[in-house]
Amino acid sequence: MRVLITGVAGFIGSHLADRFLADGHEVIGMDNFITGDVANIAHVRNPRFSFVHYDVTNYIYVDGPLDAILHFASPASPIDYLEFPIQTLKVGSLGTHKALGLAKAKGAVFLLASTSEVYGDPLIHPQTEDYWGNVNPIGPRGVYDEAKRFAEAMTMAYHRAHGVPTRIVRIFNTYGPRMRVRDGRAVPNFISQALRNEEVTVYGDGSQTRSFCYVTDLVDGIARLLASDATGPVNIGNPAEMSVLSMAETIVRATGSRSRVVFRPLPVDDPKVRQPDISKARSVLGWEPRVRLEEGLKETIGYFRAKLGIPAAR
Repeated sequence: MRVLITGVAGFIGSHLADRFLADGHEVIGMDNFITGDVANIAHVRNPRFSFVHYDVTNYIYVDGPLDAILHFASPASPIDYLEFPIQTLKVGSLGTHKALGLAKAKGAVFLLASTSEVYGDPLIHPQTEDYWGNVNPIGPRGVYDEAKRFAEAMTMAYHRAHGVPTRIVRIFNTYGPRMRVRDGRAVPNFISQALRNEEVTVYGDGSQTRSFCYVTDLVDGIARLLASDATGPVNIGNPAEMSVLSMAETIVRATGSRSRVVFRPLPVDDPKVRQPDISKARSVLGWEPRVRLEEGLKETIGYFRAKLGIPAAR
């Protein structure tokens, strides 16, 4: 295939590029580096990879045929979409519109990177794809939540009105190498703080839950989804739920850190629970996560050690 990946220099986008190149496909990557990092794709030395520095909220032109478009361009961390609220809304709306227009023109499959944040602070648990969510549209997190909800609506509108073959992946908490040191999300925050023997910051009392999926498992699920005929949303994530405090303590132990956990006020509209029901992914895609938390954290901590220049403990 010949595929376009928007947001290719991001955490997940760069891993997707690696996967599709390894599978023998040609990859065109786009990114404007608002939150992406050129270091994430600097290792790619493949003649089947090309990169375009571009803002996909503008008209997108790609010469030649395209078989698939994977739309992953968007700030994804709370600190990012609070710093770039307008850009987050624009890439979810205008960027999705432009990418769908290109898919329509090229006869390509369109895969949207959506998020578990469309469920907001959920009133049902675990979250299934038929749940409509509990989102505060005017809260500080609303710029991301509603951008993704709009993107899903636009995607389905193009499918119904124009017959564009569409896929929607609702991504739950994912971690792994290439997350930024100052990403703002739980795992990179905890690892960075623990490796520096700083206070490990937990918001609220830490009883809120998340479900952490290693990035290679997520990418495998996305590849399977693209190859499937599943038009509607599919949850991809690890259903093994744990508290945020438990994750912080696990990382402190895994790093051999002298850090202590401290507590800070809970951000506005922070979800109390987050756990995917992956019945659909299991039945439709034959997918479920395989990387154990201990394995995933070992790889991720190793990456952060190298990034921070901190040698492994003897």
